[in-house]
Amino acid sequence: MRQESRNTRNVEWASRIIALRRRMGISQSELGKQLNSSAMAVSRWERGVQDPPADIYIQLGNITGDPECWYFWGRAGLHSGDLMRVLPAVRSRLQKERLPALQIVQAGAHRLRKKGSHLVAIPVLPVVAATHGGKGDPEVALDQMKPETVLAAPSSWCPNPAYTSCLRVRGRSMMPLLHDGYIIVVDKSQTNRRKLYGQIVVAAHKEQGLIVSRLQRFDDTEVLVPENREYDSISISSASWRIVAKILWWIGRASQAAS
Repeated sequence: MRQESRNTRNVEWASRIIALRRRMGISQSELGKQLNSSAMAVSRWERGVQDPPADIYIQLGNITGDPECWYFWGRAGLHSGDLMRVLPAVRSRLQKERLPALQIVQAGAHRLRKKGSHLVAIPVLPVVAATHGGKGDPEVALDQMKPETVLAAPSSWCPNPAYTSCLRVRGRSMMPLLHDGYIIVVDKSQTNRRKLYGQIVVAAHKEQGLIVSRLQRFDDTEVLVPENREYDSISISSASWRIVAKILWWIGRASQAAS
C-alpha cells in the first residue's frame, strides 16, 4: 500500500485522475463505465502502474472541461495549437475565449460532456479508405487507431460529433469528386442503407477493407457506384458488405483537384 501511494504521488496523471473522480463523487467502477473501461483499469491508472491510452485521455478531457481538459488532451497528443492552426480565421476569437466552447471527440467515444459548442475538434485517423479497384484498411482500424492530428470545424457541420472522424482517400475512381489523398469526414452513426441511397458512403468488406463510393439501389440490388465510370460498380447485396459511415464533407488541396 505504501509503494502504491508513492507511485501515485510521483505520477501526475494518477493524481489528476484521482482528483477528477473525487470531484465527481463516483467510484472507480462508475468512472470505468463512463470511459468504456473497467474498475481494474481505473485502479491501475490511479496507482500509477499503467499509463492510460490516448482514447481514455481524450475522454477524461471531455469529462473534466476547461481548463483541466488541456492536460489530459495534451497527454493524448492533442493541443490547442492544432485547432488554431487549422482555422486561423477564428484564432483571435478562440484566444479571447480561452477555447472554452470546444469539444474534442475520439472515434468510437460515444459520450460527450456537453453540446452546443461553436467548434468541434475532429480526430484525423491514420486510416485509408480506398476507391474502386483498391484495397483499404480494415474496418477495425476506425476504433483502434490513435489520432495523428485534429481538424476544427463548426459544430453545425458535424451533427453527431462523438461518432465523427477523418480518414484519407486512396485511389482515383471517385474523381472528379474525391481525389487521391483527400481527407473525408465520416459519421459512423449514419448506417441505415435506405436513408443513404444516392449518398457518398464508406463501406467495409472483409477482404477489400474500407471502400469509398456512392450507394445506389437498382430494383432489388444495392450497388456501390464510382464517379469515374471507367471503373466497375460493385453489388453489395451479399452479407459480406457493411455500410460503416456516411461521408459528411471532405478536404483537399487545390493542387490535387487540378491534377
